[in-house]
Amino acid sequence: MNPRFAILLDGGFVTKALQKRNGEFPAASDVVQETARVKARPELNGQDLLRVYFYDAPPATETLKNPIDGSNVHLGSGKVFQRGNALLEALELQADFAVRKGDTVVRGWKLGTAAQKNLIQNPRPLQASDLVPNVQQKAVDLRIGLDIALLSLRQLVQAIVVVTGDSDLIPAFKFARREGVRVYLDHMGSPVRRELQVHTDIVL
Repeated sequence: MNPRFAILLDGGFVTKALQKRNGEFPAASDVVQETARVKARPELNGQDLLRVYFYDAPPATETLKNPIDGSNVHLGSGKVFQRGNALLEALELQADFAVRKGDTVVRGWKLGTAAQKNLIQNPRPLQASDLVPNVQQKAVDLRIGLDIALLSLRQLVQAIVVVTGDSDLIPAFKFARREGVRVYLDHMGSPVRRELQVHTDIVL
């Protein structure tokens, strides 16, 4: 029986990298193609895939009232919700994929990036269009770390490929390596933080 490996995709990192590369929000086929690239790496020759895990939080559905002009924004009917929800639903049906969902928390409003730059250069009163919903993901990293620990403790795989740029996962990397599991980091061409590289067996 060949040794096995698992691919763990940090969904937020992967979708941002693909969007930057392709110029548009990725479809499920883009994510599947990216996993095929990882599986084809020579470092994984002779190993069998256990499963691909995709971690993300579902898009927000709340209704918010803009504090400047009183207008309502229905997050559940917007483009961000539609494309994010469609991606998760499509990936759930892919062969050998498991989608792990964290939590989405909406914490009111915040200044948009473009508005911040504009206000610094040209101070003026705030406008309603300067504000964007402050949406945060919770417990996504926790689920990645728990699965790394579970796969390692039960010896379900001999190698784990983590596609991320998040240094918060270092404790999970260290745990897996102590359990004898090889940890590979795939960064999709993004800069690699030294602290991540230190606790990775191979950077792909």
